[in-house]
Amino acid sequence: MSGFLLILLILLAAGYAGLSWHFLAHWRGVASWQRQAFREHSLLGVLLLLHAAVLTVPVLQDGGVRLGVGSVLSLLSWLMLLIFWTGSYFARMEGLQIFLVPLAAAGVLMAEVLPIPHTLYPVDSPGFMLHLLVSLMAYSLFAIGALLAILMLWQEHALHQKRFALARRMPPLLVLENLMFQTLGTGFILLTLSLISGVFFAEEVFGKAIPLSHKVVFGILSWLVFGSLLVGRKLHGWRGRLAIRWTLAGFALLLFGYIGSKVVLEFVLHRA
Repeated sequence: MSGFLLILLILLAAGYAGLSWHFLAHWRGVASWQRQAFREHSLLGVLLLLHAAVLTVPVLQDGGVRLGVGSVLSLLSWLMLLIFWTGSYFARMEGLQIFLVPLAAAGVLMAEVLPIPHTLYPVDSPGFMLHLLVSLMAYSLFAIGALLAILMLWQEHALHQKRFALARRMPPLLVLENLMFQTLGTGFILLTLSLISGVFFAEEVFGKAIPLSHKVVFGILSWLVFGSLLVGRKLHGWRGRLAIRWTLAGFALLLFGYIGSKVVLEFVLHRA
């Protein structure tokens, strides 16, 4: 690891750790300082730039992308945080930061701790880059949708327990639900494109059609779950606990299909 990259990692880890403590302390009601949205947003923007540099430097050094579990988690956490940072300009997304910032810190750490695979994917392959970008964006949006579902459960529990101070820190349930379905709708479109582009990506990079692996099966199952949820919402007005259960089930399938398969391949079977 170069000295420059090491400095970036130290700054990034310290920044994420400090910001995580800042958000968590306020949510627990133990912070003695006031929140300032502009400064928080600006600091998060700087950390996103640092994180982007940490992700980019190894690619420039190697001339390609190494998709290990750690590097994928780091990239996914960066994309999720970027979506949150951008979306905060247009919608109230309060509450997500207490999940996303610590997740980004964990992703950066795991990218350095977990073994780096030998397989190097070329960045000059248009089919691969398109498939990778679309897939990661879909996974990131569905992950945010799952976190919004968890926030809905949290909000509902706080209201039932009459913890109104905590409930007021989050957007209303209806706002969270609408935001969740908007996120899932966009993610579903991207997942559809990901499944289609996967066929062409396999043809271009491996020279053969995409095999019917467990990753593909789980991807199709999650596509069916999210598609059914969106149709149920449109035709039958599905919402509340029912929508939350379908959202978490669909994301679990997606998580097992990709991250789960990579964990088994890299740490159990010791294959790329």
